[in-house]
Amino acid sequence: MCTAITYNTKNHYFGRNLDLEYSYHESVTITPRNYIFKFRNGEEVKSHYAIIGVSYVNSNYPLYYDGVNEKGLGMAGLNFPGNADYKEIDETKNNIAPFEFIPYILSKCATIEEVKELLKDINIANINFSDELKASPLHWIISDKEKSITVESVKEGLKIYDNVVGVLTNNPTFDIHMFNLNNYMSLSIEPPVNNFSKKLNLDTYSRGMGALGLPGDLSSASRFVKAAFTKMNSLSGDSEKESISQFFHILDSVCQQRGCVHMGDNLYEITIYSSCANMDEGIYYYKTYDNSQVTEVDMYKENIDGDKLVSYELIKDGEIYHQN
Repeated sequence: MCTAITYNTKNHYFGRNLDLEYSYHESVTITPRNYIFKFRNGEEVKSHYAIIGVSYVNSNYPLYYDGVNEKGLGMAGLNFPGNADYKEIDETKNNIAPFEFIPYILSKCATIEEVKELLKDINIANINFSDELKASPLHWIISDKEKSITVESVKEGLKIYDNVVGVLTNNPTFDIHMFNLNNYMSLSIEPPVNNFSKKLNLDTYSRGMGALGLPGDLSSASRFVKAAFTKMNSLSGDSEKESISQFFHILDSVCQQRGCVHMGDNLYEITIYSSCANMDEGIYYYKTYDNSQVTEVDMYKENIDGDKLVSYELIKDGEIYHQN
């Protein structure tokens, strides 16, 4: 499964863990302003905002998992099996395929308010990229520098939620995730007070006991609570190094280790990559399961006025620094 978060210091950051048992040939992909997007509804967009993020490029088309555009709008798609419900073509709506939803939004919108306006006319249609690549069941977090929303296409229609915690995982639906936080309102970063009984002399025997009951398992509901608690209480300096370091520490609190989630046969879910995009500067940072060194790709070091995709394959093999 996956976890996505936002984080603000002096700058604004957006990123995610991609948790799966298999990997396509993901790459950090820059879509410049004049790459021509040809959407399945017949619309052709020749000029748009530049985008950087991780995608699987197939037939010269960037199938984005997540990304941010030059205006500081970020978006990520997360697995949503059993709940995602894509619709038939609706001639009264703007029909967008699930695989093109991220580039459609990021190519056109600069703010959440613009996204909400565009969503009024969108129908996420049940359209596959190809016979081999079927539409993945997804829901999405979309964030500008100040606020976030969650978008879910479910049986009842297109649901748009204000996401005040800036966190998204997988099932269940977002409203249930938010309600579930009520069960953890007693958690604290402070040492606990004995409310059990005045008749008992109970004491704290360890640091961190104010957060007793915070989930530590790898389910999507538990990861939502853990990521929300960690992010909402997180503190760091506002330098770039301190900010991205803290961002990755938040994601590390809910990452998946090989061997802990068995998917059948010899397959195990792992955190394939973790990302952190500086939404102000257009810089995309990432690390991978076997490479904990943070790698940077700067959108503005490329020709963002071009018309050709620029891709950097993820560096998946790490090296050990020998200090002596």
